[in-house]
Amino acid sequence: MSVPTITLKPNGAKMPQVGFGLWKVTDNTADVVYNAIKTGYRLLDGACDYGNEKEAGEGLKRAIDEGIVKREDVFVTSKLWNTFHARDQVVPIAKKQLADWGLEYFDLFLIHFPVALEYVDPSVRYPPGWAYDGKEDYRTAKHPLHETWAGMEELVEAGLVKNIGVSNYQGGLILDLLRYAKIHPSVLQIEHHPYLVQPALLKLAKEQGIAVTAYSSFGPASFVELEWQKAYDTPILFEHETITSIAKKHNKTPAQVLLRWSTQRGLAVIPKSNQQTRLAQNLDVNSFDLTEEELKSISSLDRGLRFNNPEDYLSTLFIFA
Repeated sequence: MSVPTITLKPNGAKMPQVGFGLWKVTDNTADVVYNAIKTGYRLLDGACDYGNEKEAGEGLKRAIDEGIVKREDVFVTSKLWNTFHARDQVVPIAKKQLADWGLEYFDLFLIHFPVALEYVDPSVRYPPGWAYDGKEDYRTAKHPLHETWAGMEELVEAGLVKNIGVSNYQGGLILDLLRYAKIHPSVLQIEHHPYLVQPALLKLAKEQGIAVTAYSSFGPASFVELEWQKAYDTPILFEHETITSIAKKHNKTPAQVLLRWSTQRGLAVIPKSNQQTRLAQNLDVNSFDLTEEELKSISSLDRGLRFNNPEDYLSTLFIFA
């Protein structure tokens, strides 16, 4: 199955528009990644914080060893965790993550959150998580984002990373980044679903030539398994009349409609599924088009409702205040 690509600035790299997200993949990760690649996924979206990079690399290696793909056929994304924001920590931790994956380079490396936390040595705890003590001691660190970005640029200069970008950034931080960046950010990854559309942020990214990747495209369904109350209190998009009626009209699943709503508007998506039928369906989201009216009706569900907000689950770190 052919998947469209998005051309990234500044080097013209081609990023598949539909990828497989590794967040919350905790069981049999190597098999899950191998099966995703075998199904046709060519973008793998990982991170230090997901705690599964070594296993993901094993799945990728198996697919390469069996001749299903070559390394250059797969676009691998990873992310810099908050505890490694000091400029001199960026390259060492990226090298560790590459070693875990068994790779020589990442296609894309993102700053995971725009907040620096106190350094935790990987030999003490890895991945380190949010808290300095692994419990509830949240310590910020004095590492400004411009220094972290300089470390990201060193990754490109060293050939360890092809493209760099940011995640969970808002408009003001993006504008600030563009003032000091020597290497243009290629991608902005954000929570994006019909309950959190963020049209102004999308407009800014488009104006500045920054591609956008949407995570948690299914809204509350992405967070129910975490047992977050906000997800339980919000109507499930898979069951929303607006979504189900459009899905029925196109003979598609609600998940396919939600993903197409994003891809048709130029965004990349990174859904995951452990069920083979859904895995294939999630990849096949560019074979039909929604009408302009349908796109608008889905966007009109916007509530400005963010689920992945540290303020909610940590009671601190007011990143989106």
